[in-house]
Amino acid sequence: MTSLVQKTDFPIFDDEKLIYLDSASTSQKPKIVLDTIKNAYESSNANVHRALYDLGSRSTELYESSREIISDFINAHSSKEVIFTGGATESINLLSYSLEKKIQKGDEILLSHMEHHANIVPWQQLAKRCGAQLKYLPLTDSGDLDLSKKEQYFTNKTKIVSITHMSNVLGTINPIKKIAKIVKSIGAIFIIDGAQSVSHMPVDVQKLECDFLAFSGHKMLGPTGVGVLWGKLNLLNDLEPFLSGGEMIEKVTLDNSTWNEVPYKFEAGTPNYIQAIGLSAAVKYLKDIGMDNVRNYEETLTSYALEKLQNIPKIYIHGNPKKRGGVISFNIGGVHPQDLAQFLNEDKICLRVGHHCAQPLLETLNETSTARISFYIYNNFSDIDKLVDSINSTIKYF
Repeated sequence: MTSLVQKTDFPIFDDEKLIYLDSASTSQKPKIVLDTIKNAYESSNANVHRALYDLGSRSTELYESSREIISDFINAHSSKEVIFTGGATESINLLSYSLEKKIQKGDEILLSHMEHHANIVPWQQLAKRCGAQLKYLPLTDSGDLDLSKKEQYFTNKTKIVSITHMSNVLGTINPIKKIAKIVKSIGAIFIIDGAQSVSHMPVDVQKLECDFLAFSGHKMLGPTGVGVLWGKLNLLNDLEPFLSGGEMIEKVTLDNSTWNEVPYKFEAGTPNYIQAIGLSAAVKYLKDIGMDNVRNYEETLTSYALEKLQNIPKIYIHGNPKKRGGVISFNIGGVHPQDLAQFLNEDKICLRVGHHCAQPLLETLNETSTARISFYIYNNFSDIDKLVDSINSTIKYF
């Protein structure tokens, strides 16, 4: 089975021996994205929203066009609902500060045991500042969210629910629509960490019925240093800004300041406009492929990989084997994940080992470290076959 796209679209694969299986951490970049960034610096580089000269107007037009492209990609009601940030981590931090006035002592913030640290630590800090309590949805033995006793977790004290759309360790795809109905019934704010989902499947914020969605550009073929926070316009209008300074203001006197309109009140200073333009090129590339095609292709890759991996001696694969995204975490008896990664590196196979910024989850798995492979549109069956051969060779060595 060939890749969904030509590997020649990605300059890094000029090294034909390279097998990259760490796209859950960051994706590789197609030439069209790299060229778009280069061209923006060479022909349209001027600070946005400031200059009356043609170069500044062209830069601003490209930046705002990127906002429109991304708004359309996630089916937002308006491009004003799209805020550019430094990444999903910054987006969630923005919310954890801007939502502070809505949290009182004794209120509850509900997360889950499968969250990335970026969707735990900011809420821990908010809870400390406000005297709120953190609660965590448990997991079933198969690695799914356990909603069997939802009344214990979704209560009249619950003010914020922040859940990952897809686990970066287990590959679990959470039942967001089902959770949204529960959250709506108790009147809480529903936030989705979409860092692992927006790049791998169709995501429609209107169908998901969430209040906010955070995701990163670098995991979806885009540049590093740019991400998105989407939010319902009425909620964004009601929030205080996270960062303050230039551009996010309407008027400044020596004694007071008033804020710009959404989304600009959340984009203080010079934004990552070149990176945003690069992200729009990545989104166009993905739209040309079709996100349904991306999802279907990764399902095929993942099924093939699970079938092959299960034949490896003493392997334990974490998570639900039947329903997951293109992420597989595993351990092999007698081989430490770090040793495995070092041996695979000799064959130019790149995979992630460690706690994957999800230490609470690994604790529930009774592991301190796992090996993780994660697929994207440039992977194929041959990559998986070579991975399995290399793993078997490593096991024989030990």
